[in-house]
Amino acid sequence: MTVNRPQPRPGVLDISPYVPGKSTAPGVAKVFKLSSNETPLGPSEKAIAAYNETGRHLEDYPDGSAAELREAIGASLGLDPARIVCGAGSDDLLNLIARAYLKDGDEAVHATHGFLVYPIATLASGAKPVVAPETDYTANVDHLLAAVTPKTKVLFLANPNNPTGTYIPFDEVKRLHKGLPPHVLLVLDAAYAEYVDRNDYESGIELVATSENVVMCRTFSKIYGLAALRLGWMYGPAHVVDAINRIRGPFNVNAPAIAAGVAAIRDSAHVERARAHNTKWLGWLTQEIGKLGLTVTPSVANFVLIHFPETKGRTAKEADAFLTQRGLVLRAVGGYKLPNALRMTVGSEEANRLVVQALKDFLGQKA
Repeated sequence: MTVNRPQPRPGVLDISPYVPGKSTAPGVAKVFKLSSNETPLGPSEKAIAAYNETGRHLEDYPDGSAAELREAIGASLGLDPARIVCGAGSDDLLNLIARAYLKDGDEAVHATHGFLVYPIATLASGAKPVVAPETDYTANVDHLLAAVTPKTKVLFLANPNNPTGTYIPFDEVKRLHKGLPPHVLLVLDAAYAEYVDRNDYESGIELVATSENVVMCRTFSKIYGLAALRLGWMYGPAHVVDAINRIRGPFNVNAPAIAAGVAAIRDSAHVERARAHNTKWLGWLTQEIGKLGLTVTPSVANFVLIHFPETKGRTAKEADAFLTQRGLVLRAVGGYKLPNALRMTVGSEEANRLVVQALKDFLGQKA
């Protein structure tokens, strides 16, 4: 039966909408939101000051090229600003990449527990998402390459991965790239790169600089604490940057975000404090939650993935409800095909200790 009304393009109605982590606990006076991987240290004071200053000129359009921000990013990391594109969060850029390089009938590959935006962007472009199995909640290069077909045009790799917190070493990333056909665009999503403290990890800058089919996406939402402003950037070959610039909105980054981003990336001391806090409490949470008999996937990001048994009274769903009653809001990750797990952001010392105590109580263990 033909429906006489506007219809979305094929694939759109197959999309499961992205559901953000909850942020409230009804009836609880003090809430610790640990569901969205936000930094407990907040943004740099310098970034806040720069943001506030733009309030004097809200009548002015922002710089459509975000030139000052690209210059600041380039100076910080030794990159050519001409090869940087800024966007309204890295989500914006991931969707622009899909729009530019995927069409009806194409395929895009991602790992089983990859970021939910990958299949959304793929389907919205009329292409088919292809899922490659993981090993121990970690992307597997052999499986990713095996999923590539003549229809594959893009391969998304979150490294580190959200929501598992796992990563693959740079040698494996290079092996993945070497095994891809030259027409396949490798998208390295390095949203959590600033948190990683591993000698065998690289965000992908070197590979982008020396390749024609690799881009790297980054964000200001995590360690820089600017999630409310929606700010991200992409580093890529000149021809990819040119294509993205042709289809992005002419003012896709607002002026307060640009100003705050410039100040944030220049405030290296604040970033180091955030990194040190995360390193300390990531290790502590992993150890203390493990002592309770719960499995924690080893993480290099700013969150931990906690696995719960299927035993009635001890499931992830029941733990989530118990913690929420105490004002401790974690992230259910059933949408990531992880129904028996919860993801917890590394929070303040108070929040971290309260979660461990609450989990002890939930499991019936005495302090």
